[in-house]
Amino acid sequence: MLLTSPGRLIMNAAIPRRLKWGVAGCGNFVETSFLPALSLVQRSKLISVFSNDIKRAEYIAGKFGAQYYTNNYQEFLKGNFDVVYVAGPNVNHYHQVIESANAGKHIVCEKPVAMNSNQIQEMINACKVNNVLFSVNFTHRFHPLVLKSKELVDNGMIGKIVSVSASFNIDYPPNDNFRFKKELSGGGALRDLGSHMIDMLRLFGGEIISVKGFIDNVVYKCEVEDFAAAVCKFEKGGYGYFNVSYNTNRSFNRIEILGHKGIISIENFVGKKNVSAKLIINLQGEAKKAFRKRANKISYMIKSIQKSILNNHPPFVPGEDARESMKIIEEIEKQCC
Repeated sequence: MLLTSPGRLIMNAAIPRRLKWGVAGCGNFVETSFLPALSLVQRSKLISVFSNDIKRAEYIAGKFGAQYYTNNYQEFLKGNFDVVYVAGPNVNHYHQVIESANAGKHIVCEKPVAMNSNQIQEMINACKVNNVLFSVNFTHRFHPLVLKSKELVDNGMIGKIVSVSASFNIDYPPNDNFRFKKELSGGGALRDLGSHMIDMLRLFGGEIISVKGFIDNVVYKCEVEDFAAAVCKFEKGGYGYFNVSYNTNRSFNRIEILGHKGIISIENFVGKKNVSAKLIINLQGEAKKAFRKRANKISYMIKSIQKSILNNHPPFVPGEDARESMKIIEEIEKQCC
């Protein structure tokens, strides 16, 4: 506290602690989406980079100003950072998350988090034992129009939920990416895109008690499916539907929430960059309303993680949500064996 002119006090503001990040995995999403978003967030800074490919690690570290890079995960975890973003191939997430938790690092993990739900539970347990935060990058939850829609649904604005539908379709021809190698990814469009849409169904409709699904290779023939769809029943009543694919050049990617008293739709919030999402609200007895919002969902996610860690609060998307989504994925895959 400083005393200046008579009767005037100035309180010294506390200097906010800066959250230091390490990144494990240097794929295209990390380079083009996550790290550019991280660079925009105040009080967060990239410190260290890990990749099995040392030249790739060096390149990413240089491009985004990281002080350290390595291709040795144990050396990486000795770094002076608070939270690690686990973003490499799905098969690596299990051991990287557990080793990170044992090293006392908070963790943000890419979906679908692990190869199966049992692994996810072990990851959750390891984080609890080590008292570190474990969150999942279900990034679409953080869009402001999704959050507004959730608020409207929770407040009963559209009445009882009748159905929730979600679609996420892109054109992604098979290449040498890990997503097309089953031993590295666990599966194709269902795990990659479907995990997001299952999360959206659970966000708006609640817990899922039964599901009937399909996976197929409609266009592209490779180790993993290029299409998946499912119908599910919510515990509190009503139904959900989603479809995802790697084989569609033009698509209507949207969420529709149908209630007894109205409907909400959200368009263009997945699969497109630099495009404004559109929220349409059509309630009984009211004129239809439309709102547009462009948002960097990754930066919102990073800010949410930052707030949770610095204030010792639970994350908005805990590991348990990934576990429940994975159980739905496993049931669909079991039906389609």
